[in-house]
Parts: sequence; structure tokens; C-alpha cells
Amino acid sequence: MARSCWNWVRLSVWPRTRPPPTRSTLAPAFYQRFSTQTTPQICVVGSGPAGFYTAQHLLKGGPQELCPLSQHHTRAQVDIYEKQLVPFGLVRFGVAPDHPEVKNVINTFTQTAHSERCAFRGNVAVGRDVTVPELREAYHAVVLSYGAEDHRALGIPGEELPGVCSARAFVGWYNGLPENQELAPDLSCDTAVILGQGNVALDVARILLTPPEHLEKTDITEAALEVLRQSQVKTVWIVGRRGPLQVAFTIKELREMIQLPGTWPILDPADFLGLQDRIKEVPRPRKRLTELLLRTAMEKQGVEEAACQASASRAWGLRFFRSPQQVLPSPDGQRAAGIRLAVTRLEGVGEAIRAVPTGEMEDLSCGLVLSSVGYKSCPIDPSVPFDPKLGVIPNVEGRVVDAPGLYCSGWVKTGPTGVIATTMSDSFLTSQALLQDLKAGLLPPDPRPGYTAIQALLSSRGIQPVSFSDWEKLDAEEVSRGQSSGKPREKLVDSQEMLRLLGH
Repeated sequence: MARSCWNWVRLSVWPRTRPPPTRSTLAPAFYQRFSTQTTPQICVVGSGPAGFYTAQHLLKGGPQELCPLSQHHTRAQVDIYEKQLVPFGLVRFGVAPDHPEVKNVINTFTQTAHSERCAFRGNVAVGRDVTVPELREAYHAVVLSYGAEDHRALGIPGEELPGVCSARAFVGWYNGLPENQELAPDLSCDTAVILGQGNVALDVARILLTPPEHLEKTDITEAALEVLRQSQVKTVWIVGRRGPLQVAFTIKELREMIQLPGTWPILDPADFLGLQDRIKEVPRPRKRLTELLLRTAMEKQGVEEAACQASASRAWGLRFFRSPQQVLPSPDGQRAAGIRLAVTRLEGVGEAIRAVPTGEMEDLSCGLVLSSVGYKSCPIDPSVPFDPKLGVIPNVEGRVVDAPGLYCSGWVKTGPTGVIATTMSDSFLTSQALLQDLKAGLLPPDPRPGYTAIQALLSSRGIQPVSFSDWEKLDAEEVSRGQSSGKPREKLVDSQEMLRLLGH
């Protein structure tokens, strides 16, 4: 239902300027000439899940029952451009270090990168080192899959104070994203507040409260682990504007928080009054999640639970019906010392439900404020249409509006929603549209130089791309560095060191 609704919105906002092809509009001889004499040169911008899944589907063409034309495009060459020196995007820099099973998808992406018809071009920032028009001249098709690399601002006074940062930057810091290594979060305070109630918020809360020894065998950076060892944070509040039925996190992440060693959950039973009857008609995943919240909040403690609470040195809590209004400064005005929250109530029903202020305010003391109210995409190039309100590239089924030969997939296409499996399905739909256009003769029939032309441009501009074999050298170095401490790897976080190791 969600996908159908989203497609309807996109069709309403961005009128179809050209119908998606169903059959070739050109003579069969034309298509045969393209498929046998011209190697389709395709460029994918971004090497996260959306980029790699798009490349994977383009190379293998997708399942026959969904893409019967795929056998005609087995010679396509796909180049994946990435601004970082290393691949895999949010799988490397976004997935929590204590969730190694989620990162197993890297094995699939590596198989794609090893294809003789696929090449990784790291250390190339599209929009800066090379423009999208230059890519479009060199390739038959360009797919923008660069994700949502920024965070949504709170837009409240005091947001700029030291002690306030985005959850995205905090996640990048402990996951080794080079641009976030100067973050240096101050964890000398007793209480932290996370604004937002999604999976990222729970990831951040869990990392803040997990005993450091439990993270020592993960791929968290050693620098982050050392800061966490010195952390004085004992309480984490996770704040949301709406109620328990509207939380965005999933039951897996909630269960991990409830079972976190040495911690105790704080939930106000008053937030759950009457909820038992209201959840009878909600979808099963939401019902199971809410039931777990209800049990945690309402069940009376036994002897064992009371003993666990008494021995717990840390706590976390969910604060519902609270909307941030201002970050409160310390007496000297030099850093964050609290957050002012407006108490809210819900109005409306279903998808139209919204939080409105009651007029009541409350102040919550804290020394760290982490904003986790969503990621957002940014424009990549002046030549590419962009909807700043929705934070996406206007498109119809992955075809960028009014830009034949230009496509998008992943969060820059849909907005920052869903999980890796959602991105996989979405990326397939975009690759299917591209293959349909190729079959229908809607892409340039003449040979295109592909990377040969771009390589000359980059060389003239002093840019040294990094190949997948280069990445594998860095990968081996990381694994080697991690072995001494029993970690799967010790991530390289300094771009200049990476280039030196590669001899660039």
C-alpha cells in the first residue's frame, strides 16, 4: 500500500512528460544494430546499496518473468562512481557496528564489482570533479544513486551550540566516515537527549549505553571506542512528537534496547492508557511492536526484575508527545545544557494524524543533544532537477523528469525510507526502466566512450580515481590491523593515509 500511495503522489506532483515505452518505437534493425555493434555504456553515481543493486540488476538484467528483454543487454558496461575512497555507502558508514549480519550484503556487492563488465571509480565527486552533463555525454545512460547525505535541521534556537549534533554525524563518527572524524563528541555529561524515534535514534542510544567491552570485537573505530570508554552518560532520553503508535523504530531494535546489559527502560504507563483496545485493528508488525512497548511499560516487576533494575548503572527512556522548541544554553552560554520541549497532543486520524502543542512546556536537563529527525538528499548538479521540499529528484518510475537518459534510484528517488531490502526492490525497478528504454531505442544509438573520456577529464584535473582492486588492498590492511585486537577490521579513517598506502 505504501509504495502504491507513493507512486500516486509522484505522478500527481510530476506529470508524466513522456510515456514509459512498452515496445520498441524503432525498427527491429535499429535495435539489432545497437545491441550487436554498440556496447551500452552506463554510469551509476553512488556505491551504496542503491548503486550496487542498480548495477547488479543492469548486469544480469533481472528475473526473466519481470524483465524478459534482459538477454539482449548482456554486454552493458557499468561504471560506479563514488566520492569516498571506499565503497558500500551506508552499509559501511551507517549500519551499527554491533549489527555485522546486516553487512553481509557486502559479499553480494563484491561479486558485482568483480564482474568484468563493472568497474568501481572511487575518489571521484560527481558535481565537483566531473559534472553530470559531462557524464551524460560520455555514457548512454546515467543513474543517480547517491543517497541522502545530509540531515534535516531542527530549525530551533540554540541548535548551533556545542553539545548539539546530528545523529547522522555521530553515526559517521563511530563508523569511521572520514568527514566526521573531527566531531569529538563530549560525553562528560550525565544525560543525553535524542530527538526522534526511528531506528537510527535507537542505534545511537544503544551505542551510547552499551558496555564498551561489548563493542571491542566489532568494527567500531578504536578512537570512538576510547571516547565511549570514558563516557559519563548514564541516561538517554529518546524524544518523539507523537505517541507509541507512531514510533518509527522496529521491534528488533526495541528488543535490543530492552535487553541491553546493565540498563533499565523508563516508560510512563500514562502514555499507554487505552492503547490495548486501539491496537486490535493495526497491522501485525505494528501490533507486535506496540504490545512489546505495553508489556515493558505496564507489567509489574517481579523479584528478578527489581534486582536487575537495582543493579543497572544506566537507563534509557522514551518520552512521547514532546516537540523540541529550544536548546537551552549553559549559564556562560558556551554549550548546550538542556532542551525545552512543548507538550503535544494528537489530532486527526490515520495518516493525517499530527502533533499539536497544548501550550504546556517542560525543560529537560542534558549535556548532549542528538538530532535524529531524518536524512535528506542534496542537489548534485545544477543541470539535474531537484525538489527541495521533498528532497528528491523528480522522477517517474526512476526516469528523471524532462531528462531522457538520466535516471535515479534509492533514497534520492524515494526519500529516506525503508531498509536495504526496500532499496533493492526500488533499484531493480529503475534498472528495469532503463533496460526498457534501451530496448525501445530511446537512448543514444551511437557508440559512447564511457570511462575513457571521463578518465582523460579527471587526469587533466588532477583527480586520481581508486579502483576496486585498490579498495581490496585497503580492505586487507584494515583486516590486518584489526587482527591484533580480535576485531574484524580496524577501519582506515584518514583519506590521505589511504592514498599513501595505495601509492597515489
